[in-house]
Amino acid sequence: MKYLIIFVAAILLTACKKEQQTVPDSARTTDSLTVQDTAKTEVSSGNVLVETFPFHKEIKECSCYFAKNKADFEAEKYIYADDAGKTAYMKLDGKRQTMNLISSSDMEVDEELSKEIESGDYKISVKGKKIKGEEALLFQGTLTIEKPDGTVETMPVYGECGC
Repeated sequence: MKYLIIFVAAILLTACKKEQQTVPDSARTTDSLTVQDTAKTEVSSGNVLVETFPFHKEIKECSCYFAKNKADFEAEKYIYADDAGKTAYMKLDGKRQTMNLISSSDMEVDEELSKEIESGDYKISVKGKKIKGEEALLFQGTLTIEKPDGTVETMPVYGECGC
């Protein structure tokens, strides 16, 4: 009788442990499915995250730099900067991007600014019109970002170019 009670108790303990292990495994599977679904939703939304950054130390002399609006510009919250000829800088989708300037207007034609920038992942164009000119030229316009998947994001910009 003593052995029978020990045997039944061992079976009951084993059965309870198996049941407890089964529940967390199914809960983990559900959690991982939820995370995967969330990730899929973020990717399919296609928006480009454009973050602000302080003025780049790499830029020494002539440059252009833009913010989303005049208030951000005055607060030095830039979304775009370039060294007026070779290299442009942005922070896109959480990563600092150093990109090549493909073309840049001389700003003398109709006082309009246009720039074409490209990296492996993004094509960017900046178009603007001069709103004020002193030592540095103030511009207002749009910045357009195109991703390889066809996503296009356009936003207003305000900034200046000068030496």
